Amino acid sequence: MTDFIPAQSHAELGPDFFDPVAPADFPKTILRHRDQRWAGRIGLGSLTEEEWLRHFGRFEPVPGSLPQPLALRYHGHQFRSYNPDLGDGRGFLFGQCIDPKDGRLLDFGTKGSGKTPWSRGGDGRLTLKGGVREVLATEMLEALGVYTSKSFSLVETGEQLYRGDEPSPTRSAVLTRLSHSHIRIGTFQRLAYLEDTANLGRLVDYAIANYYPELEDAPDPAAAFLQTVVEKVAILGAQWIAAGFVHGVLNTDNINITGESFDYGPWRFIPTYDPDFTAAYFDQTGLYSFGRQPDTLAWNLTRLAECLVPLSSLEALEPVLNTVWPLFRRQLPEAILSRLGLVLRDEETNNAFVTALFSFLSTSKAPYEQFFFDWRGGVMSAERAARSPAAGFYATEAFRPLANVLEALAPRDDVNLDHPYFAREKPRTMLIEEVEAIWAPIAESDDWSGFYAVLGEIGEMREAYGVEI
Repeated sequence: MTDFIPAQSHAELGPDFFDPVAPADFPKTILRHRDQRWAGRIGLGSLTEEEWLRHFGRFEPVPGSLPQPLALRYHGHQFRSYNPDLGDGRGFLFGQCIDPKDGRLLDFGTKGSGKTPWSRGGDGRLTLKGGVREVLATEMLEALGVYTSKSFSLVETGEQLYRGDEPSPTRSAVLTRLSHSHIRIGTFQRLAYLEDTANLGRLVDYAIANYYPELEDAPDPAAAFLQTVVEKVAILGAQWIAAGFVHGVLNTDNINITGESFDYGPWRFIPTYDPDFTAAYFDQTGLYSFGRQPDTLAWNLTRLAECLVPLSSLEALEPVLNTVWPLFRRQLPEAILSRLGLVLRDEETNNAFVTALFSFLSTSKAPYEQFFFDWRGGVMSAERAARSPAAGFYATEAFRPLANVLEALAPRDDVNLDHPYFAREKPRTMLIEEVEAIWAPIAESDDWSGFYAVLGEIGEMREAYGVEI
């Protein structure tokens, strides 16, 4: 750990923001996944398996970091109903460190690490299947260019859990995420609900000092902070649409202030373009459907702005909120063209391309991810697309308007079409039936070979798309 730079910045906020807790004592700790790339980056790559399990299975403190886990306090809107009884109920902030590459603060947050004062009668545990799904989500999203938390560690814990939404008893696990902030919109909502303006101001100051130091001299820190969060979240929303991803549970406690995607429960990737596609079986009204995600993010950001009024003013914050949609509309073409390895043009051309793209995908019902794979590099991939299983979709009149706009877009220098990944017939996808197929041999015979093979495929895809950690 000689290169590891520990931190314990969150503890400086004081006991009004968290509750010290103890991790669960698990019967077993079996390592199932470790993100060796990120472990190496932050100075933990040389840990032996035994050492890794002590820290990320038993949660022995990492020297110099937090001496005890902290269950953070927050509130939140859940499906737009306010809940003041939330908080870290089956997770905690285990530790913090400084990224030696860019100097940014990183948090180790857990899921399934035991009961806390905020468990609300739950057992504080995570199913192994839930942990596997989260690893698959984060690895896939990262490869597709989405700014996501990292599934840093997954450890099977030897307990049998009973859950109503899957066959029981089922195996258990504990997940450790790596992200830049454990602080959510709901963290601010709690302080606003309590009318604790002093701590609200301290939280803004902490966020600026640790995540956005460039704002320290802003004349209106709260408004400047909101503007930065708005920009980050608008980018995230655009990346989700470009990736064909549905988060599923976009409550205000699931949106953090550094704009990272995290907390993957009933997530899905869309097979074909469908704005009404939902991820959660309990989302009966489609509130968090694929096409409504940008609206939901804007709604959540409005809740953050409401919290900041005592530190600023409506007159200062309202214009910031009004930038949400213009920012999203600007970021969506950028996210889509980035996925396709195409150079941004003028605003009119970029927007015409997005309009033509979604018109074609909506009308044709062509496979969503297959299109992005086939047309990487634009018209220079015309021969590849002609050999695609989806070639028939591209031979229709519905494709003609999109083809015309594609001709006006040039490939980027890093389009990387010589990579072996682009010699495949089909891209690596992660539709729900594929997730179930990966899980089945684990559940039936403890066969993890398919899971690790898929992670290898995703790694190849990440390399092909030039995604760096």
